[in-house]
Amino acid sequence: MPASRKIPADLEAIVATYERDAQRRGRYDPHMSSSARRFFDLTGPPDAWRDLTLDEQLGLGDSIRSFVIWLFVTGRLQATADYLAVTSSRLGELGAWYFPELHQTIIDMVATLGYRNHYVREGFWCCLMKTAALYQIAPTEVDASHIVPARMALKEAAERLRAEGRSIRAGNGRFTGLVNVMFHAGLLAEPVKWPLLRPSDRAVYDEAWAQIPEPMATTMHRYLEQRETVVTNSTIKRDSRMVRHFGVFLATTDPSVTSIAQVRRHHIEAFKTHLAERPLVRTGRGQGTRLAKRTIQYYLSALAVFFDSLTEWEFEDRPVGRLLFPGDYPRLDSPLPRFLDDPTAAKLLAAARADEDPFVRLAIELLSRTGMRRGELLRLTVDAVVQIGSAYWLRVPVGKMHTDRYVPLHPELKVLIDDWLASRPEAPRLNLLFCEHGRPISFTRLSQALAKAADAAGIGHVTAHQLRHTLATQALNRGMSLDAIAALLGHKDMTMTRVYARIADRTVADQYFSVTEKVEALYDQPRALPAGAEGSEMGRLRRQMDQRMLGNGYCARPVDMDCHFESVCESCSFFVTTVEFRPTLSRQRDDAAAKGQIGRQRLFDGLIARLDDQAS
Repeated sequence: MPASRKIPADLEAIVATYERDAQRRGRYDPHMSSSARRFFDLTGPPDAWRDLTLDEQLGLGDSIRSFVIWLFVTGRLQATADYLAVTSSRLGELGAWYFPELHQTIIDMVATLGYRNHYVREGFWCCLMKTAALYQIAPTEVDASHIVPARMALKEAAERLRAEGRSIRAGNGRFTGLVNVMFHAGLLAEPVKWPLLRPSDRAVYDEAWAQIPEPMATTMHRYLEQRETVVTNSTIKRDSRMVRHFGVFLATTDPSVTSIAQVRRHHIEAFKTHLAERPLVRTGRGQGTRLAKRTIQYYLSALAVFFDSLTEWEFEDRPVGRLLFPGDYPRLDSPLPRFLDDPTAAKLLAAARADEDPFVRLAIELLSRTGMRRGELLRLTVDAVVQIGSAYWLRVPVGKMHTDRYVPLHPELKVLIDDWLASRPEAPRLNLLFCEHGRPISFTRLSQALAKAADAAGIGHVTAHQLRHTLATQALNRGMSLDAIAALLGHKDMTMTRVYARIADRTVADQYFSVTEKVEALYDQPRALPAGAEGSEMGRLRRQMDQRMLGNGYCARPVDMDCHFESVCESCSFFVTTVEFRPTLSRQRDDAAAKGQIGRQRLFDGLIARLDDQAS
């Protein structure tokens, strides 16, 4: 820049402040002043920088970039998501100097929650500074209303720029940990709830809704708003996908239908055919295969609830009659619960007890000995163990059945829980038993623990629910009543528990094994039965079988009726036999000899002799 070139007094004051701050930090360099003045010479006032393209912003050079970061931190310039996504900024380092107390609060809480990696800790702080820069505010003013949109904006910018072939710098993915740290540090009133949709899904989501005509789209949105007040996030996400899919199907196949009141039975039949023929398109999940029957049932069930609710709530736009019937739903299989047999379960527990990870040991022991669902396990609180009398009990929190319960706790489990509580990092504002770094342990972490123990045991894939089924089956096999099993597992309806009786029906087993020895003796002549073991019916059956034995079956003649044609088949002129039947003929000859049937014995002797002559 020519030396004679002057910048306005207000911009010169900014340069002076920049130099003074650098001197106070011990980072002053004579080139810093010229870089700051060059920035103003090329862009004009600070706000004009935002009108440049990303390539123009990056093209200003590294020396000017340091000045741009200083403008972000001091609130003199608002950052863009694209710029922060691709630059390796010094926001964190510079922000720590300007806001030392807040920085120390964050770092101390990070250490309290058990984070050990330096780059992870500083990554949280950097995300906070990026959020402040995006909104041109101080980091002390950042709250959840800033963090959620900032994370989504940075994530969307990263996805878009990565698709353009640009290199994305690290440090944009620590927002989940940041809000966790800020919550425990008291900087956020409550944990942040992230949006259900990722940025990459939002465009597809909006495009689908745009295809649905009015007033049908308004009816669907109003319905989903009402449902959202009474169901969980996962359920509303599923319902939204189902009704949106149906709306897009109608818009594609019959554009004349613009309201739910115009839907007729033939539209439902066409939609059923569409679901049955629709291929599964999710990447990496069996492309080309058809939707499962259970998935189709989910679609139709959600659609039925949608139609019924519109009618019950007396929406203006509602079906004119019943559109779905019981015969419309696919008939699902009713497989028995998958459980581990006793040797396999013993291998799994042995592998878990030998694991060095305390969570693996405790989680698998609790699942195996209490039969909890995985969601119930992960929602246990630190005060879940209570002592009633001389025994310990575990309070299982409200789960799938919307009820809680107490289950007896083995003393060994009490010791494991105490050891876990003594060693886990502190979570100041979280009373869950299972948490790491101040956050609830996820289903993924539990699945990984099960997979680790199963691999060590060499038994293949194991799920948490299999251990629940295993406990119920083991208890039933050892005489525990169905009522007690239902109470242990938290079943509301005994029909849920009786399914285990299909696996281990003791009555069937006892009666089967009580007659097994007798049945075996029936076919094993040398084996003698105990005195009195052969009942009248079995004795009658034995006598009938002895008297009725033929070469290729048995005669149905009653035992008390004489037969004048004992060997009519063998004495017939059309009777033909070959050497492979010699063992059968020999047994029949011996049978006749034992019974004193001389005629039959001579007949079989002749047949055997004829076979021997042919063989010679």
